[in-house]
Amino acid sequence: MVVKMRYSRFFIVLILAFLSACSVNPVTGKSEFVLLSQSDEIKMGQQAYLPAQQSQGGEYDVDPALTEYVRNVGGRLAEQAARPLPYEFVVLNNSVPNAWAMPGGKIAINRGLLTELNSEAELAAVLGHEIVHADARHSAKQQTSGVFSQVLVVVAAVATSDSDYGGLAVGSASASAQLLNATYGRSAELESDKYGMQYMSRAGYDPTGAIDLQETFVRLSEGRRSDWVSGLFASHPPSQARVDANRATAATLPPGGKVGEDTYRLAMQKTRDSKAAYDAYDEGRKALSDDKPEEALALANKALDSFPAEANFHALRGDIRLTEKNYEWAVTNYTRAIDRRDDFFYYHLQRGLANNELKQTNNAVTDLERSIELLPTAPAHFALGQIAMQRGQSETARQHFKLVLPHACEADSQSSLVVKVQNRTSATITGVEVAISYTDGGLQRVVRRSIAGQIPPGQVASVNTGLGPYTSGSCPVEVVAAQIVD
Repeated sequence: MVVKMRYSRFFIVLILAFLSACSVNPVTGKSEFVLLSQSDEIKMGQQAYLPAQQSQGGEYDVDPALTEYVRNVGGRLAEQAARPLPYEFVVLNNSVPNAWAMPGGKIAINRGLLTELNSEAELAAVLGHEIVHADARHSAKQQTSGVFSQVLVVVAAVATSDSDYGGLAVGSASASAQLLNATYGRSAELESDKYGMQYMSRAGYDPTGAIDLQETFVRLSEGRRSDWVSGLFASHPPSQARVDANRATAATLPPGGKVGEDTYRLAMQKTRDSKAAYDAYDEGRKALSDDKPEEALALANKALDSFPAEANFHALRGDIRLTEKNYEWAVTNYTRAIDRRDDFFYYHLQRGLANNELKQTNNAVTDLERSIELLPTAPAHFALGQIAMQRGQSETARQHFKLVLPHACEADSQSSLVVKVQNRTSATITGVEVAISYTDGGLQRVVRRSIAGQIPPGQVASVNTGLGPYTSGSCPVEVVAAQIVD
């Protein structure tokens, strides 16, 4: 009887939530089901925006005039939006052609996409499209769909009871990756195209720029350029249907408006002049990942000779030295990167790892903690956990290991406790020890068990503790030791 009452109350709450969440789309005027309030959207976007930028390359700061230009174009379009959200626009230092919008109006466009556009109208088409994603609450609706699916799972459980660069992020920062990896449905893409063109027209831009943009995207998608497939096309797939829909929309809008080929060319001059240097850098990164350090170094030097102000090029040389175990030179290269750009997590992370190899522990801790301030990552937490373990700071070590070596408990067929540990780092881990707290005859005891062998990245290993009987409901376990396989 008690369960039935809980079941009924649960559905009353669910119905009330459903009724209160029914709202009107501010852009289309259609009734929709959205659980998140506008203040929730804004808060979500604010919390995820900076971690998302860090995980996607950080700000493109060597050409501040270009960022100001993009912000001005975005601001003109945002004035046409249905909701007065706190819109922000940033250019990211990333060669992959992409753009994205966070809930609440936080919008980013990659350097790699800007170099592919041909006019201010095309830029307006990209930004207008992303503004509509935020304005029409597309991310909020996705979040609602996810929550509602979880609610349905809970309902089923109640009814039955009646008869974890973004790949590095951990903790709360990893939530931003979930927002970035979200893909919109076909209707949301068409909706953003349509109303984005309306915003363009009202802001004084020629809406046919959106047609030109989609025609270019279709051609590139047919060529299957890998950087486009991994970038914009992954979240915004082009199609001839979108081109045709844009043509139909343009026919309903006043003809003319600003195209801005000359103004765009002028705004992009510095960035386009440095494109060859970034191309060499990208090739160098690939060469390093293919275990060709000499080729990577030649390409890094080529990029630096052309454009020495870019911190990434110095960091690439640092990464090459790090793989060669030339830690002194690695520290020097990362320091040069940090001197040019202090607010990007990666340089501090890598210098911290190099300093740790040099046994410069205090410097390593300073660098690693600074990197975590910018973006919490598995390598930083793991290294800090190791250092804390060496210093006898067991509680600090546990807190760091908890984020990168999550664990779970279960019982075997004899009801003995089995502990499973997952390796969320990018390195192979060994020497994992867990501490199990339990009560024996009224006394609190702690014992350690070792997980034999190695745990490759992303894999799970387990140890049967022999303790029991264990019943599910708690997991009194902490990872207290681990080390990277050399």
